[in-house]
Amino acid sequence: MTNDTLTPPDAPSRLWRIDCDVHPRLPRMADLAPHAPRYWAQMFDYRNIDRQELMTYPVSTLPFRPKDPADVADAAGLARAHLDPLALDAAILNVLSGAQAAYDPYLSTALCEATNRWLAADWLDRDPRLRASALVPFQNPEAAVDEIERLAQDKRFVQILAVLGGEKPLGRREYWPIYKAAAAHGFALGLHPGGTNRHAPTQSGFLATRVEEVSLHPQTYASQVASLVAEGVFQTIPDLRVVLMESGISWLPGLMWRMSKDWKGARIEVPWLEEPPYDIIARHFRLTTQPFDGPLDSVSAAKVLDQLPDPSMLLWSSDFPHRHSGDGMPHGLPDALHGAVRGAHALATYPRLELSDV
Repeated sequence: MTNDTLTPPDAPSRLWRIDCDVHPRLPRMADLAPHAPRYWAQMFDYRNIDRQELMTYPVSTLPFRPKDPADVADAAGLARAHLDPLALDAAILNVLSGAQAAYDPYLSTALCEATNRWLAADWLDRDPRLRASALVPFQNPEAAVDEIERLAQDKRFVQILAVLGGEKPLGRREYWPIYKAAAAHGFALGLHPGGTNRHAPTQSGFLATRVEEVSLHPQTYASQVASLVAEGVFQTIPDLRVVLMESGISWLPGLMWRMSKDWKGARIEVPWLEEPPYDIIARHFRLTTQPFDGPLDSVSAAKVLDQLPDPSMLLWSSDFPHRHSGDGMPHGLPDALHGAVRGAHALATYPRLELSDV
């Protein structure tokens, strides 16, 4: 199996600037209660639910904290700190919330719906450049589909967000109704670090330090990619695109090669896979650029990037306002690709992302 060199695609008619991973602040009870049914607004208070921070994605720790809280306090602050300085045409907001980790499927449903309504009212309505990933309760697929159907009319929601470490591998059939509804309405599936803490994050148990957890995220990403491919999600839902956010890049080519090699010997177990996993992954998966996990020197980094089969797999992201946020463009990426990675690839990945030249 050979790799195509990362050569520039045809130049787009306009060089768009689209940031595919921006984090607003987490909503609090006072934010969500006005957007929830009365019963659930009272339940938020009864259960003392305020700021739903995932233990596996601790946004209150220093690396995740904005240098100035005003930068993510509201849409105006985000515009001043990030959208305007970078002259962005669009930014996709990803809220990493404990709403998706609640054991109670009905509570999770209420929190996800209220969060989406809060995003629409307090962020998307305030700045036309903002787009968002929608939260849906994966532990309640029927309600998740209903929420996707509700949001289908609001083109500002372009993606369905899933946390990396969920209760089960994402390829399981119980989640397929979510993916079918998402694909039918043009939503991508976005996978982001975070988890429900149902299981140890490694096959050898729980980790002692944060550096271990962060360093081993690619293992969990690999397991989710393998699950989605091997279970046959894309044979049934061929229009689904999956965006791997903050996953890094260097680990994926090795998985593509190994899975395709092992598929040759074990394909009798997956007769629905009629082509190598390498081709399926290249067609259906995309990666955001920040944080880049390749070498710091441009020559070595270029060799890592060249292992990807297609430059359109790369989507530009800043990961704002996290402390490593910045330009987000990988070292060693050919200058001729920068324009497409900053915008055109996102437009091709997110069918719902409609921008005007005006």
